[in-house]
Amino acid sequence: MAYIEPAPIKDKENPFESMMERFNIAAEKLGLDKETYEVLKSPAKQVIVSLPITMDDGRKEVFEGYRVIHSNTLGPSKGGIRFDPEVNLDEVKALAAWMTWKCAVVDIPYGGAKGGVKCEPWKMSQGELERLTRAYTVKMNDIFGPDLDIPAPDMGTNPQVMAWIMDEYSKAQGKTINAVVTGKPLVLGGSLGRVEATGRGVMVSTLVALEKLKINPTHATCAVQGFGNVGSNAALLLEERGLKILGISDHTGGYWNDNGIDVKEAIAYRNENGSLEGFTGGEAISNEELLTGKVDVLVPAAKEDVITYHNANRIQAKLIVEGANGPTGAKADNIINERGTIVVPDILANAGGVTVSYFEWVQNRLGYKWTKERVNRRSDRIMKDAFERVYKASIDYDVSLRIASYIVAIEKVAETYKLRGGY
Repeated sequence: MAYIEPAPIKDKENPFESMMERFNIAAEKLGLDKETYEVLKSPAKQVIVSLPITMDDGRKEVFEGYRVIHSNTLGPSKGGIRFDPEVNLDEVKALAAWMTWKCAVVDIPYGGAKGGVKCEPWKMSQGELERLTRAYTVKMNDIFGPDLDIPAPDMGTNPQVMAWIMDEYSKAQGKTINAVVTGKPLVLGGSLGRVEATGRGVMVSTLVALEKLKINPTHATCAVQGFGNVGSNAALLLEERGLKILGISDHTGGYWNDNGIDVKEAIAYRNENGSLEGFTGGEAISNEELLTGKVDVLVPAAKEDVITYHNANRIQAKLIVEGANGPTGAKADNIINERGTIVVPDILANAGGVTVSYFEWVQNRLGYKWTKERVNRRSDRIMKDAFERVYKASIDYDVSLRIASYIVAIEKVAETYKLRGGY
C-alpha cells in the first residue's frame, strides 16, 4: 500500500460535535430518557499513550497514540486504527461513536471503538512503521482482545499493519490469536471479499436507493470523490451494474468525462503511478468541481467534512451515498434536505466493511474459511436489510435517512443497555 499525503480540509467542523448534533435529534425523536442518553453519548474508555520510537537515523521520536472505546453494550468493541498527522481525541471519539451506530444499524454484535497514532506514515520507512505499530500494540495489550476490542485497518494503515498487531499481541499471549484483528492478509486468517467490502456496501446501498427513487441504474450517472480502496471499488462495482462514472478524484485533483470514465483503466493507472495525477481518461478538474458536478449520484469516499454549508447548495446530485466517514458536516444537513437530495449516511452506506470484518472474526473463531460468494451473498443481504429498516424508520418518524439510521442504531443499543442493566 502506498502512503499518500492527504489534502488539507477546509471549513472542518468538530467531528464529535457533528456526530452529537445528529445523535441529539434522533434521541429526541425516540424520547430517550436522560439516564440512557448520558450513558450512550459518553465513551466507555479513552486511552492516550506516548510511543518513543527509534527512527532509522538513530534519533528517538515520541508519537501520541489513542484508543477510544465508545461502547461494548452489544459485544466486543470494533474499529479501525488510523495513522495520520491530524489524529486527535475529538476525531477518535467521534469515529468510535460512529462505529457503535454503524454496527447497530447493520445488526452485528459489536460495540464501537477507534484508534489512531499522530504520525505521517508516508514519510516513514517500513521499519519505522513496524516499530511504531508494535509499540502501540504493547501499550494496548490490556485493551485489545478477540472478546474485548478488535482493531482493523483505517486511513494510513493496511493488512501488513494488522499482521504486526496480531503478531505482537499473540507473543504477549503465548499463542497465535488471529481473531484479535480483522483486515489481515489472507494467509493469516483474513477473509475473502474483505478488500472490496466497503465499496461493495456502497454499491448495494446505491442500487437500493436508486430503486426507491425509481431511477434505472443503466440510465444513471455518478461521480466518486476519493479513489482509494473504497472509492475505486465502489466506482468499479457501480460501473459494472450500468452506472456511467463521469467523475473521479483523489488528493491530486479530479477528472471528468461526459462519455464516462473507464474505471478499470483509471485503477490500473493509479496502481502504476501511485495516484491519478496525469490521468488522461478525462478532463482535469478540482475536487470542489467534482462535488458540484451534474450527476445523479455523488459518492464522497475521501475524508470528513468535504460537503459543508459553503458548497451544499451547489451540489446537483439527486442521491449522495457516503463512502467516507463523516463527509458531510452537520451544518450542511438542512441545506441538503431542503433541496430534496437523498443522503444514504456513512453509518449505513459504508457498513459493508465492518460487516465483512465481522465475518472474518466469525471465521477465525470457527477455524473455517468461507468462499467469496458466501461472503458477498451474506454481506449484500445484511446491507439490504439494514437499508430497509432505516428507510422504514425514515417514513415512520418523518425524518431523513441520516436521522433514521441514528434512530435505528440508538434504539437497539438503548434497548440492550436497559435489558443488561447498570449499577
